[in-house]
Parts: sequence; C-alpha cells; structure tokens
Amino acid sequence: MKTALVVTSISPVNEVLRSLASGAQSRGIPFFVIGDVSSPDEFELEGCDYYSVSRQPSTGFATAALVPTRSYARKNIGYLLAARAGASVIVETDDDNFPREGFWAERSRGQTVPLLKQGGWVNVYRYFTDALAWPRGFPLEQVQKPAPPFERIPAADADCPIQQGLADENPDVDAIYRLILPLPLSFRTDRRIALGAGSWCPFNSQNTATWRDAFPLLYMPAYCSIRMTDIWRSFVAQRIAWENGWSILFHEPTVWQVRNDHNLLRDFRDEVPGYLHNQTICDVLAGLTLNPGVEHCGGNLLRCYEALVRREFLEAKEMALVEAWLADLAQAT
Repeated sequence: MKTALVVTSISPVNEVLRSLASGAQSRGIPFFVIGDVSSPDEFELEGCDYYSVSRQPSTGFATAALVPTRSYARKNIGYLLAARAGASVIVETDDDNFPREGFWAERSRGQTVPLLKQGGWVNVYRYFTDALAWPRGFPLEQVQKPAPPFERIPAADADCPIQQGLADENPDVDAIYRLILPLPLSFRTDRRIALGAGSWCPFNSQNTATWRDAFPLLYMPAYCSIRMTDIWRSFVAQRIAWENGWSILFHEPTVWQVRNDHNLLRDFRDEVPGYLHNQTICDVLAGLTLNPGVEHCGGNLLRCYEALVRREFLEAKEMALVEAWLADLAQAT
C-alpha cells in the first residue's frame, strides 16, 4: 500500500509542516504541499514537494488552470499529484495539525467496528466525548438529537475507503461552538464507529484517508464558502459511498490542532450557508438515483453536483471544474 500526504498552505514553513515533512521523509511517503497567491515567495522544506501557484500549471492538469486562486479547492491539485505518483491511499491534513505516532500507522480499509445504518443525522462526537460538541457542518437543528447508545450498535465488517480521524485540543467545531462553548477539547481513544447507508455526519479534510477506489470523491468544490467546501464534499462522498456498500469510519484522534488565527465572526458568516442549507442539501442528494459500482463513481459525482448547481447551492461554473477533475484523475490513475 503506497501512501501519499497532501496539504494546502499559505503559511511560511512552520513546526507542523516540519513535523509532517520529517515523518513523511523517514517513511518514504511523498508529501505534496499546494500553495496559493498568499503563500510566501520562499518555501524551502526538505521532505516536501511544494507547488506554488506559478508551478501548478506545469502539472498539465486542466484543474490547475480552472480552479480559482484564494481557494481551499486548490488542494484538488495535490490529490491529482498524489494519484499520479501511484498512491493507493491519500492522507490529508492541514498546516496546523501536529501528527501523533498513530497518524503514521498503517491503515486498514476493512474494519470490524460498530456499524450504524439508517441512523439519519448522527453526531459522532457524542461517541468520543461527554461534552456537548458537534462537528462543523452538523445541522444545528439536529444538535440536541440523542445518539443511539454506542453499546447497542452491533459490530460488523465494514468496507471503509474513507476514514476520518478526530483532532484533539482544538477540534473541528463550528464558529457558534467556538463563540460560546469551552476549548480545549480532547476525545477518547478507545473507540471507532462506521456510518453506513442512511446515516449522515459531516467529515472534514484535516485528518482524512481515502483509498484509490474512492479518489473521485476527493473533489473539493470551489464555488462555495471556504468553510463549507470540505463539508459539502463529505455529503456528496457519503451519498455515493452508499451505492457501493461503503461506510465512513470515524476513529480516535491521531493529530492535535494548534489552530491558525481565525476571525470567528467571519467564520460564522462563511458557515451561514451550511447552517441554512445542509439539511436540504442532504435531502436533495438522498433523493437522487445513482448507479452502484466503482466504475460509476465519476458519473455519480457529476449527477450530485448537477443537482446542487440546479438548486443554486453552487454556481454553474462549478461543473466545468468537476469535468476537468474527472478527466485529470482518469489520466493520473
């Protein structure tokens, strides 16, 4: 199993990036860092393959020419580079997440864990902490919904080509949580849970592994709020995963976050589309007729984004990017 690591960053070389580069280099893991127009002019880091905005067109990917600048969706270029390098698993994180030893451990796609199907909205944080906390992107109207007791969820064999690790200290909660509830927050390390068909929970791009069959589902939409791009990606990925009998694994924290500076009111503003529409977006996706089979992942992706554009959650020009992504990925793999 060949692993590649992908990060996008506008930060100068920092301690997190040094730790990631050192860990990747010592294990022979290709490490791609994707810059943007706000990235520093000088970026020298041994153990990392850095792609500035000026270097990105040299990849030959149509995605590099179409994806807007000042966009977290430039991370798509990193996924394509990792796929072209022969990765069978792409691991991604951010430049403010310190890896623990477990981050580098070998990952298994097959898991025997509690598997929750047809659960509707499931706040997985409730299984890892007694605190009232919820992941960014979780519908506010669902926060008080009780989670099925962990002990009553039957264990089963689950095929999990998408796996979300949690983050300690400053985890991925939304701006409302950050404005009114306490941090730091750490999670228990003795549990894992998989969500199958009919169970929704947002997952992010901060500590996430994706196997090759599911690479099409890595696509990050560009023409939406920066605070929603990985969240809306996760909803599309979950919906398509159901067609293949895949589950999403949520597991113990293997990173801790020392969060970059954020303006919380600006984050709140950028999360408003999610607060207002995440429930509806998932209803739209759940109502689509999709095709089972790995070979249909690309077509299903197009169908999902066409539906989101048709409902005006995304701009119409998103579709050119989706098509470029699929064409680039086909060449890269």
